[in-house]
Amino acid sequence: MPNIQSARKRLKQSLVRRDRNRSTKRAIHTECKKVLVAVKDGNVEQAEAELRTVAKRVDKAAAKKVIHRNAAARVKSRLSAKVKKLKGK
Repeated sequence: MPNIQSARKRLKQSLVRRDRNRSTKRAIHTECKKVLVAVKDGNVEQAEAELRTVAKRVDKAAAKKVIHRNAAARVKSRLSAKVKKLKGK
């Protein structure tokens, strides 16, 4: 445990941020799975709707630096490619 007051504060802040970041990442992961399930089931409308929510959530996480902006772009690109492939069938 830190002894200096500023170090104690930093520890508390980092714990709060870690919990917040974890919940955001977990939510993104859950939303991505919803898109993949919709694609697997062949439901184009649901997949597109879920893709929009994923893109919004990923962009917000990247803006807050929870995830890297390139990682956000990669997630959106991969999911949109799967949805686009589904629409082509």
